[in-house]
Amino acid sequence: MNLTSFLQDKRLTIALKGEIDHHSAKEVMRIVNNKIEIYLPVVCILDFQEVTFMDSSGIALVIACVRRMRELAGKVILRNVSQQPMKVFTASGIERIAEIEERSLV
Repeated sequence: MNLTSFLQDKRLTIALKGEIDHHSAKEVMRIVNNKIEIYLPVVCILDFQEVTFMDSSGIALVIACVRRMRELAGKVILRNVSQQPMKVFTASGIERIAEIEERSLV
């Protein structure tokens, strides 16, 4: 798992790539938390476009991000969620705590 990030107008976008499972989630959570601490964004966007697999560890990642962003009075947006991670998110009810952007049909 690797990721890239950028900040624009207090909106931190973190593009995740690869698999999010119990082997990678702890390190990804640490990196995401560090980026939030450095930039103190109003919105944290987690981009799942290049996530090839995700298990319940991805839910833990989102929950940790939501908790930290709530402390900053911010919010989390999940972007470009592909079919497999979307099934995991739907089963968990994650949309109650984080906004999921609809994928464009373009």
